Amino acid sequence: MTDLITTRRKLIAAAGTITVAGTIAGLSGLGFPARASGLAPTPSMRGGSNNYLPGAPVVDRIGGGGFWMTGTVRRAGDGAPLAGQRIQIWAHTTEGHERDPHSHGATLSDENGEFRLEMPQIVPAFGQPHGHLAYDSGDFETVFLRPVMSSASDTSLRADFVLKPV
Repeated sequence: MTDLITTRRKLIAAAGTITVAGTIAGLSGLGFPARASGLAPTPSMRGGSNNYLPGAPVVDRIGGGGFWMTGTVRRAGDGAPLAGQRIQIWAHTTEGHERDPHSHGATLSDENGEFRLEMPQIVPAFGQPHGHLAYDSGDFETVFLRPVMSSASDTSLRADFVLKPV
């Protein structure tokens, strides 16, 4: 029994030494399992689902372009990038109102969880220039975002999604 206790104590002490040494050397996480960072899911924004049209097609560009909608898609908890996630985008633009089907389109996130879609310039609607984005594919909880631009002359807008599995 004494040998078992001594062996267990040595194992615990060695593990603690390796962990501390790895952290001091800036190598924490190497050789050890990743731990969830506790990244909270993105809540839906009020007004985000206004004029939402389910099933907008995946497109290369909406209209004539000139404005970029960009962002990332990550998993809640560990923050891992999510590839192949469908993000629908729509807005009031120089080419149409946010309720018009031709003002809607979707894109997919790449291997780094990043997405980008070119569209016409967003213009103010109800006093604020803003876009609408939705994750609505079903693997994770649906999220609607309505980010507001700093200025009507901005030529890009960014929105990041942190998704919670269903």
